[in-house]
Amino acid sequence: MDRFKAKMFNKKAADPHYKPDEIIKALDLKEGDTVADIGAGGGYYSIRFAEIVGSKGKVFAVDKNKEFLSYINEQAEEKGLDNIVTIEVKENIELPENGLDLIFMRNLTHHLKNRAEYFKGLKKFLKPDGKIAVIDYYRGSFFDFHRFFFHSVSKNSIINEMKRAGFKLIKDFKFLADQHFTLYEKE
Repeated sequence: MDRFKAKMFNKKAADPHYKPDEIIKALDLKEGDTVADIGAGGGYYSIRFAEIVGSKGKVFAVDKNKEFLSYINEQAEEKGLDNIVTIEVKENIELPENGLDLIFMRNLTHHLKNRAEYFKGLKKFLKPDGKIAVIDYYRGSFFDFHRFFFHSVSKNSIINEMKRAGFKLIKDFKFLADQHFTLYEKE
């Protein structure tokens, strides 16, 4: 079942409606960058990032679901990518301190409790000029699926929580129809 979910997540992430190519371009990743894809799901973005950062870079695919991580490992092997490290989260995330150019979180933040504290805890993993990208669903109308099932969080909430965590908004991308996409750096 989780394998089916992983494939479904990847199919949705790749859907042109969700503009994956534009998201990738906006992140401006370079060869040799180190990225953490937190809440990696089926690994669509982890794989794309690994292809971009190349053998000199590294991607940490982080998730709580072992089967998702196993699926990501299989996908990476099929594509000949050896620069993806999967990390199963139990309590706390273990990533290299001062080692990341980018932390990427897509459709994850609505699942987090005490987001400001969570974001604050990520600071130690970023290089001095490292960034955090957050994509999540807008709150729609009362009967909207994402709102009804609490699968959304307002952009203003994320901006305010990131500010409380010691980050400043550096870019607010407007090209996604159903989601907000913001980029932050340390203050």
